[in-house]
Amino acid sequence: QVQLVESGGGLVQAGGSLRLSCAASGRTSSINTMGWFRQAPGKEREFVGTIMWSGGSTAYADSVKGRFTISRDNAKNSVYLQMTSLKSEDTAVYYCAASILLGTLVRRVSYNYWGQGTQVTVSS
Repeated sequence: QVQLVESGGGLVQAGGSLRLSCAASGRTSSINTMGWFRQAPGKEREFVGTIMWSGGSTAYADSVKGRFTISRDNAKNSVYLQMTSLKSEDTAVYYCAASILLGTLVRRVSYNYWGQGTQVTVSS
């Protein structure tokens, strides 16, 4: 089993920045890909970005491309989501996810483990 704990959410003004962290514990050796998803009120959980544990290759949703950056620290078993130029439409609960699969994983079903989520609110 893998446990994921997100942190770093909060309230920020439009145009501002925020950095989310996700710490993994447990059988972290089984993780090959990490992802970030978000869910706004009344909407489905959607893909934000993904990073391969080995090599660090990343991919992003079009809605965040150029504004969000995913990075990882293998030694700390952690993944980060740096968010800049935040917009009100970025307001959501952000979830970290881990997969035993390797690849550019954009579908929720591809992920085996999920964190509890952290709220990000962008005020306009």
